[in-house]
Amino acid sequence: MQQTKIDSLYIQLKRDIVQGELPQGQALKQTQLAMRYGVSRIPIRDTLQRLKNEGWLSSHGKSSVMISPLNANDAEDLYLMRLHIEPMLLAHAIPNTNFETLGKAKDILLQLQTSEQRDILQQGELNWQFHRCLYLPAQRVALFETVAQLHRLCGRYIGFQEMELDYLSHSQDEHKALLTAISAQDIQEANRVLSEHIRTAGEQLVNYLRLSV
Repeated sequence: MQQTKIDSLYIQLKRDIVQGELPQGQALKQTQLAMRYGVSRIPIRDTLQRLKNEGWLSSHGKSSVMISPLNANDAEDLYLMRLHIEPMLLAHAIPNTNFETLGKAKDILLQLQTSEQRDILQQGELNWQFHRCLYLPAQRVALFETVAQLHRLCGRYIGFQEMELDYLSHSQDEHKALLTAISAQDIQEANRVLSEHIRTAGEQLVNYLRLSV
């Protein structure tokens, strides 16, 4: 199977999880999924492992997986880690940010503003691309890879948040304020906006999940 087809399978499985097309709390077997998606068990196995690594699935029995429930404590841990690490990375990035980076970030922001026509996964990917664009100039590989992994682990939570809690419009206002501060090379203000952006979204999600138990 070509890599593009494997990537398509990965995206389709995530989309089906977000949209509730796959049952929660039940075993998902490789043979059943292979039949559902019309592929062999090998790409299913590899895709399921990738989704387990990113927190979308968890082990269920000897050879099955299940959709991981959204967990308030996990959501809190993720946003608290982001809250400490991302402002540090941004502070390293801002002195190296140039007009090309700002231009790319503005283009992504424009795409996010029209992302209502896209599905939740596409919105989440654009959100990461915006933050990624702002963090890359830091040239701090270990910090960047840690942040990238945190965003991967947050993927399902962010999708849920924008779908169920209608957070997208508020998030966009914070993105604009962040870009304004970075354009002015104001590290203190940029980190204040970024910290508030992460904290507000994280607390909203955690409170919702705890009230839903």
